[in-house]
Amino acid sequence: MQGIIFNSAHCATQTQKGDVTTQVALQPALRFNGGGHINHSIFWTNLSPNGGGEPAGELMEAIKRDFGSFEKFKEKMSAISVGIQGSGWGWLGYSKNSGRLQLAAASNQDPLQGTTGLIPLLGIDVWEHAYYLQYKNVRGDYLKAIWNVINWENVGERLKAAMK
Repeated sequence: MQGIIFNSAHCATQTQKGDVTTQVALQPALRFNGGGHINHSIFWTNLSPNGGGEPAGELMEAIKRDFGSFEKFKEKMSAISVGIQGSGWGWLGYSKNSGRLQLAAASNQDPLQGTTGLIPLLGIDVWEHAYYLQYKNVRGDYLKAIWNVINWENVGERLKAAMK
């Protein structure tokens, strides 16, 4: 995938100066392939075989402040994620503008920060390939189970970095 991103980006930089048409034509490939790389890079660090449980510290305080409770947060994030039509991502992000956590849904491979301005903290991949082998087409069962492998330490570290 990185080769596709590099090739698209390289083509964009090699276009004649002022060739806006070619640069615009390359944007969908950059968004899709670059977004896929960004999203999956975050997703893999958000997961751990030793994950699950509940977050601690500043992350838990922010979740309670912005969603009322950890359970309400999980319900809302699961609802957003299960509700995505087709393929996409459910996200917990941080808004620098408001200093608060926000939930968002992204279609396909749209990168959260590049499309919403939110800094990605926790992403849930709801492309069918993420869950089909174990859960068939029952996305809701996958979303119930994914909470057992969330690496809350990683999500908390991402929040600390975002708040700087």
